[in-house]
Amino acid sequence: MDTNDKKVKEVRKVEAIISQNLFIISSIVTVVTMALMVTNFISRGSFLPTEIGFFYLTVVIIYSLHKEFVRWLGEKKSIHQGEFFVYAWIVLTTILYAVNFFGHDYFSFSKEGYHVSTLSDVAYTTIEVLVIFVVTRIMKIFFMLRK
Repeated sequence: MDTNDKKVKEVRKVEAIISQNLFIISSIVTVVTMALMVTNFISRGSFLPTEIGFFYLTVVIIYSLHKEFVRWLGEKKSIHQGEFFVYAWIVLTTILYAVNFFGHDYFSFSKEGYHVSTLSDVAYTTIEVLVIFVVTRIMKIFFMLRK
């Protein structure tokens, strides 16, 4: 093995560890974001909007792009951990819509009677996570075609 191969192997190893750490961070931020949104949903807008959306999406984008970078370095994993975010948001959004439906729109209005946007905020976040997922899948396909 020549010196260049050793360097590439070392970079792959370091970047794979960073990717795993970014996954853990993204998972924690996802759980916190979901908890805040569910709390606001159940409380019928009693709290101010979370304002965590931009931060959350930035964390997920950084994780997703780094994961793709590691894949381009040749580090291949059979486990697609990032899909966790997509599935979790889809399940959460579906459950919240069902709860609101069977509750006759109870969670769509505050105690004072004004409309709250928590459910649509959750849906928008879900769509944004889906877009990140699709973009990274397209990047993977382009990379595979390039080879």
